[in-house]
Amino acid sequence: MAFQDKTLKCKDCGCDFIFTTGEQEFYAEKGFENEPARCRDCRDAKKRSREGGESQGAQREMHEAVCAECGVTTKVPFKPRNDRPIYCRDCFNAKKSY
Repeated sequence: MAFQDKTLKCKDCGCDFIFTTGEQEFYAEKGFENEPARCRDCRDAKKRSREGGESQGAQREMHEAVCAECGVTTKVPFKPRNDRPIYCRDCFNAKKSY
């Protein structure tokens, strides 16, 4: 099957980009059925955001709480409730090692 360069539109930025014959051959060799939906810059940006531990570029919302063990103010990635104790990182790790 002879491949030819194709012009595609990036779903993120809307710019046109070329899906080269070499890329098409690579996709076929790997068994990929779908053409790329993003240009190289948007693919790289998406990859960097995943590697940084961010979810779709959003930061996790943190909430202040008081440690039930030592009383220090700490931040936790969930909304504290009064029905369960909350521990700072040090106290949590100390309890975890039991």
